[in-house]
Amino acid sequence: MSVRFTTRARGGLAALPVAAVLAFGLVGCGGGGDDDKPEASSSSSSKSSEAQPDAQEGDAEETLAELKGPSGLFLKVTAAQRDAGGFITVSGDLKNDGSKTVNVPAQLSGNETEIIRNGSSLGGATLVDSKGKKRYYVLRDTDGRPLTTTNFPALKTGETLPVFMQFPAPPADAAEVTLQLPMFTTGTIEISG
Repeated sequence: MSVRFTTRARGGLAALPVAAVLAFGLVGCGGGGDDDKPEASSSSSSKSSEAQPDAQEGDAEETLAELKGPSGLFLKVTAAQRDAGGFITVSGDLKNDGSKTVNVPAQLSGNETEIIRNGSSLGGATLVDSKGKKRYYVLRDTDGRPLTTTNFPALKTGETLPVFMQFPAPPADAAEVTLQLPMFTTGTIEISG
């Protein structure tokens, strides 16, 4: 299932509304700086900060799951927020816990041609609702760009990168889903909101 925006404009301006929607999605999911407080509620902890110093990696944010990947990479999932628009935003931190600089593997983009041609991303991620027996794929815009963090830099040892992924929302009674990411272990996460 994917979301398609129907706004059309003449003269090649159709990308402008899509860019605005993506920018809104990044602002809405990306973060204020309020989540660095240990007493933050689940609604405020669903926001990823734009840049997190290494000193905050302790227990400042609730950890829903940790998915271990290749070359010392791991994804710490800190939020899975159900939004009123009918989607779920999963956010967290991708960290290089290895001993050398690592390039984020291209396999994380998945194997769909439409997503791959838009650069590196977390487009290969899926949510599995075992109760409802359904798999949910990352949402895309009308140009096939996945609604996830994209174009990763090489991660130096100890470096952390805030990331997000948006999926269609499972039914309201689905409180837990399994997050799958190519080359990483899987993790069960609780949905809030």
